[in-house]
Amino acid sequence: MTFKIFAELVELKAKTASIFPFLMGFLYSWYHYQQIYWGNMLLFFISMVLFNMAVDIMDNYMDYHNATDVHDYKHETNIIGRENLSLSLIRNMMWGFIIISALMGVYLASQTSWVILFLGMFSYAMGIFYSAGPKPLSSLPVGEITSGLTMGIVIPLICVYLNIYDLVPFDASLIWQVGLMSLPAAFSIANLMLANNTCDLEEDVLNNRHTLVYYIGKKRAVRLFQILVVASFVAATLSVIFKIVPLTLLLLWGLFPKIWKNTQLYSKEQIKTKTFPLAIKNLALIVMVQVILFALGVVFHL
Repeated sequence: MTFKIFAELVELKAKTASIFPFLMGFLYSWYHYQQIYWGNMLLFFISMVLFNMAVDIMDNYMDYHNATDVHDYKHETNIIGRENLSLSLIRNMMWGFIIISALMGVYLASQTSWVILFLGMFSYAMGIFYSAGPKPLSSLPVGEITSGLTMGIVIPLICVYLNIYDLVPFDASLIWQVGLMSLPAAFSIANLMLANNTCDLEEDVLNNRHTLVYYIGKKRAVRLFQILVVASFVAATLSVIFKIVPLTLLLLWGLFPKIWKNTQLYSKEQIKTKTFPLAIKNLALIVMVQVILFALGVVFHL
């Protein structure tokens, strides 16, 4: 297996969906408490990336097995069939990543707080059932919520508490603050899933996948996409107002014209190879710039 094939199998280009929320949790910990446990951060980062890759492998694996014969998805589109990859190799890689990641997570929980274990168990359940089972979450109208919540909010929440478990209780106040701070990423990740399902609607129906777009239709799905784009910027502003993040996050609005231009282009036509990359760009830009502005605010104590 070449690196190029491996990168497509684990969807390496989409890892910004987890890495930047992790960085937001890291920055929140330093901004409010000036405390970072570097060992915890390193172990969590490795565990997080391994599990994220395992979920993407599982997604491709289950899509390959569940594909119907009414079209050429299984052997022409899916990376496993297209590249004639060994199914035993794929399974071993997937379970190897999951087991190593889980062991690292249990170790972290044993050294910090069992809250980490419960958050991790929730994340693993969402990740595994996202692709596996008789009715995977990704094929149901809850896929957007699942991906946005788990990667956009739970990841920074785990990251934060790994740094401050010995300083503050895990309570509603902490969840609310980290949750509000994380909404731009959560909305953007949900939008990526929404755009993917909108572009794949016809193919998904052939594969018996009934996503949110199937129920609300493409027109409403595009409208929801637009609403979530605006909501991302509103959430960032509210985070500044409530003093959860530095004032520098207000500069995120400088990115809005570019994001909205991409949104308008995507709204005109939803084509996987042509306009779906605009949703990827929106996600990457929003989470990357959000992290940069947060870092600047931390450095300059704003």
